[in-house]
Amino acid sequence: MALKYRKLRRKAGYRSCGRGSHKKNRGAGNRGGKGMAGTHKGKYTWVVKYAPNYFGRHGFKLPEGIRNIYKSINIGELDEIASELLAEGIAKVSDDGIEIDITVLGCKKVLGKGKVTRNLVIKAPRFSGTAVEKIEKAGGKVVILE
Repeated sequence: MALKYRKLRRKAGYRSCGRGSHKKNRGAGNRGGKGMAGTHKGKYTWVVKYAPNYFGRHGFKLPEGIRNIYKSINIGELDEIASELLAEGIAKVSDDGIEIDITVLGCKKVLGKGKVTRNLVIKAPRFSGTAVEKIEKAGGKVVILE
């Protein structure tokens, strides 16, 4: 902005500088309080127009004690990396298919996103319902670990 067009320059020379009486520029009383003061009273119309979601709770968050957080892996990812796991020695080839133990990868749960194109025998503590369906549909097996 050009210096000559600034509000400070335009208002210079007037005692009130555009704030009504020169006495009203002192505290926060002329603007109805500091910050968000009065937003449930006189400034409520401002809240309705410019910050409609400011007040109230939105969504929910489970407490830490109730929440079960399992590191998980999708069945599609396992199908893609099965040959790499065989090369590294993490997975084994058996009569039923490729055996993969998820706990070696640091995971606790198998989820059902992705496609299964091979016979996989997957050992894990937990499985989602769709993961079990897809594994068995492709001819594999599900082994639940204790």
